[in-house]
Amino acid sequence: MPLLMLKDLPQYDCLLKASERYPGLDPTAKEAFLHLLRTGDMVFEEIGHFLTRHNISQGRFTVMALLSRTWIESFTPASLAEESGVTRATMTGLIDTLEKDGMVVRQADAHDRRTVHVSLTKQGQASLEAMLPDYFECVSRIMSPLNPRERKELVRLLQKIQEGLTPANLKTSHRTIKA
Repeated sequence: MPLLMLKDLPQYDCLLKASERYPGLDPTAKEAFLHLLRTGDMVFEEIGHFLTRHNISQGRFTVMALLSRTWIESFTPASLAEESGVTRATMTGLIDTLEKDGMVVRQADAHDRRTVHVSLTKQGQASLEAMLPDYFECVSRIMSPLNPRERKELVRLLQKIQEGLTPANLKTSHRTIKA
């Protein structure tokens, strides 16, 4: 679902004029923020086309990609939910669907019957392997306007924003807004 619904982003001079009315509006911050949202929406849409071509949802693809990580011995439904940033209930639904389609299997832990591990089946691995070349091509196409140096700089800048969004760094005002 897109986060930004504006067809046309406001020009910088419009933001500058708005900052006269709203002293808290930093025109450069707002401009960068709008472009970040717009780019995110466009990337999300492009990845959506990839997922549609492969008849899979973002959630199911994410679970399969996580399960393909060979350096992690096993995943539980709870660890998959944590890694993918969804609720445990959502993860249960994703695993149920993938299991019904023969892509994953649940296995009881040999030492603790309360623990269940989830892994890709051979069919799931084959399905993921068939999708990945198209996925990597899609990602490369999205990032192609940037050279390798610019990509590294983009990563550095995005990480800087992400660090600023940690709970310890956020100082959001909790004012009540009256309609």
